[in-house]
Amino acid sequence: MAVVMAGGEGTRLRPMTANQPKPLLPVANRPIMEHVLRLLQRHGFDETVVTVQFLANLVRTYFGDGEDLGMHLMYATEESPLGTAGSVRNAGPALDDDAFLVMSGDALTDIDLGELVRAHRQAGALVTVCLTRVPDPLEFGIVIQTEDGRIERFLEKPTWGQVFSDTVNTGIYVMEPEVFDYVEAGVPVDWSGDVFPALLAKGAPLFGHVADGYWEDVGSLGSYVRASADVLHRRVDVEMAGFEIAPGIWVGEGVDIDPDAQLSGPLCLANYVKVEGDAQLRPLTVLGDNVIVKRGAVLERAIVHANAFIGPQAGLRGCVIGKDTDIMRAARVGEGAVVGDACVVEEEAYLADGVKVYPFKTIEAGAVVHTSVIWESRGSASLFGPRGVSGLVNVEITPEFVVRLASAYATTLRKGSIVYTSRDGSRAARALKRAAIAALNASAIDVQDLQVAPLPLTRFHAREGNAAGGIVLRTTPGDPHSVDIIFLDAQGGDLSPAAQRGLERVVSRQEFRRAFPGEIAELSFPSRTVETYTKELLRTVDVCGVAEAGLKIVLDTAGGAVSLVLPTLLGRLGIDVLTVNNRLSETAAGGTVADHMRDLERLGELVSSSRAAFGVRFDQVGERLVLVDEQGHLIQDDRALLVVLDLVAAERRGGRIALPVTTTRVAERVTGFHGTEVLWVSTASDDLTRSAAQDGVVFAGDGRGGFVIPEFSPALDAIAAFVRLLGLVARTRLTLSQIDARIPHAHLVRRSVPTPWSVKGAVMRTVLEAAGDRRIETTDGVRIVEADGRWALVLPDPAEAVTHIWAEGNGAGAAADLLTQWAEVVEHTQP
Repeated sequence: MAVVMAGGEGTRLRPMTANQPKPLLPVANRPIMEHVLRLLQRHGFDETVVTVQFLANLVRTYFGDGEDLGMHLMYATEESPLGTAGSVRNAGPALDDDAFLVMSGDALTDIDLGELVRAHRQAGALVTVCLTRVPDPLEFGIVIQTEDGRIERFLEKPTWGQVFSDTVNTGIYVMEPEVFDYVEAGVPVDWSGDVFPALLAKGAPLFGHVADGYWEDVGSLGSYVRASADVLHRRVDVEMAGFEIAPGIWVGEGVDIDPDAQLSGPLCLANYVKVEGDAQLRPLTVLGDNVIVKRGAVLERAIVHANAFIGPQAGLRGCVIGKDTDIMRAARVGEGAVVGDACVVEEEAYLADGVKVYPFKTIEAGAVVHTSVIWESRGSASLFGPRGVSGLVNVEITPEFVVRLASAYATTLRKGSIVYTSRDGSRAARALKRAAIAALNASAIDVQDLQVAPLPLTRFHAREGNAAGGIVLRTTPGDPHSVDIIFLDAQGGDLSPAAQRGLERVVSRQEFRRAFPGEIAELSFPSRTVETYTKELLRTVDVCGVAEAGLKIVLDTAGGAVSLVLPTLLGRLGIDVLTVNNRLSETAAGGTVADHMRDLERLGELVSSSRAAFGVRFDQVGERLVLVDEQGHLIQDDRALLVVLDLVAAERRGGRIALPVTTTRVAERVTGFHGTEVLWVSTASDDLTRSAAQDGVVFAGDGRGGFVIPEFSPALDAIAAFVRLLGLVARTRLTLSQIDARIPHAHLVRRSVPTPWSVKGAVMRTVLEAAGDRRIETTDGVRIVEADGRWALVLPDPAEAVTHIWAEGNGAGAAADLLTQWAEVVEHTQP
């Protein structure tokens, strides 16, 4: 007995799935699910239960009782989505008391199901998960097994920092009926998210079987086109529809091909296709039933669904055309474009690469369309990087793009929500912020605009102002030609990876919400925002002893937004301050690294000559700072973290301090000496923020000039860090250089190894295997701890094709040797 899950909507495949369920999407002129059912039938699974939910009647109508396939099909209907496990539980009454196989109705595969069942029985498993290896495991559940095949760790849709293997879950399972004891009836339950973790926790026999053969999860346009090409290239063992009339050319019944037409395989033509003279069908083209291709049309890597009309001199390249759609004379459809069902693309119209046209739309004659036709919008495969959404001003980040991006963000929020906006002093950020505000208001989102403001101040008001989030625009540090767009959540922190993926899905689906005229929202400019921020800062952060200490401080605001806050703040602190660059500058944000180092040198001279206690240079948006000690010497960011950590731990004498896993383990010696402990977190900014908000966390830092003062805010805040440091220094009798000198020297080295995206998963699996019996940690990447205390961390970069390696030892040589050792492991894994 088998269960085929066919209830998915296929939102990432829209507009192809806008009005048909994903299992009915044709691959080489047969629905994906038909390929699945034929595979089941070949392996003796004649009785199958199909779980349906979205457009269920279409699935039932197409397959009926399964007689045409030599099978007996039954259907289990979900009234509302029940999840992968809940849908199978819903089919339980149709299953007998023996083991059963579960697989998805929208994945193309030729895996040997009989071998999978035999492995299940030999292992005596409750559940056996069919596994395969893929180059990019981010969209799947990754798995670690013991030598006997038992699964010991399972992680669904990891980030690159969480990738510890390229072995992934295919969604094909063999299960015993007792597994339903772990699935509550009538509520949404997932196998990978709910059931499997429960089985692991109880030590139940959950096994994995790494299968040979082809497997492709058809969940995106790219995977759909790839699956079609793989069928035509015969990389997957499926039954082709029709007859092979020439090498690589399959045709169905009643096909009419003019002798003057040019066909170059591999390609596939379904029943009653008509191809006129001088038409060119180039490799990897697929035509559905009753498609007509007129004279002079050129189709290359085009997938055309049933009953479509391709007019004379039309050009289709690397695109998908829905059923019942007409592409008229001399129209052009570009690479990666998708035209939905029942559309008309009139004469000489042009659809640019990547454009999506939803069903029942008409593109007028001669139109040049660069954006998708549903709402005005644009899709993008990967928006977020380490600094939010970044790109060149007016090249990658245009006002039009900002409008679409802000519209997508608004779509993820409730109508009537409040969003705070702010920017740095640059003209580019000012212009682009206006575009974002317009899009938010048009999507029924009220905007509180802080104008030019430090990023921590925006985070504070987003958190305290009953807001749903915020948008901040700033010039990319060190690159005056680029801009970063930072999206905030309701707590003022960066969006989590899950929330980022949700926003990206809205952009890729290009389904933005629009408000009715009466719902257009308001733009307002809140007052006394700096006063509110500074008042709460001084209320929550301990500044006892500051006024009595008689400290002199040198501050450099770098011409950034902190200059707008310092007058109010310093007036209340009552300290002797020498300020530098304490004005808002439109051009300061575009300073080079050389400019930055020159200003730090000048800051050191001022600190030394004025006999100040220390100096601080803020970044443009007040998120990070650089410290200079009383002698005028620059304290490097990694040492600055240890210095401030030492001060905090010495005063607190308890609690936890959150640090990224890339930090030197000298931090543990410092905290341990003062009775505090380290909470190790991933390098993701949202993880540091989330950890800083936990009970008992008294401090956090990222080692790059970013500090978190949890009693005030869980986010990076250089202004709060300065105030906290001021109080600590005022209450201690030690200078910063004395504190730095008493902290042991760290021998931590780093290297980045170029790594193609396609092998990142394999690299991490190889690293895990090479670790052998050594202690490993997978908080972020894979950290390998040697018996003598040396350690190395291997971490794939989430945005670039590189793998980062850190190593720390008792001396510089030991650290360098360990770094070389693991760099060679990474390099030798690659082709």
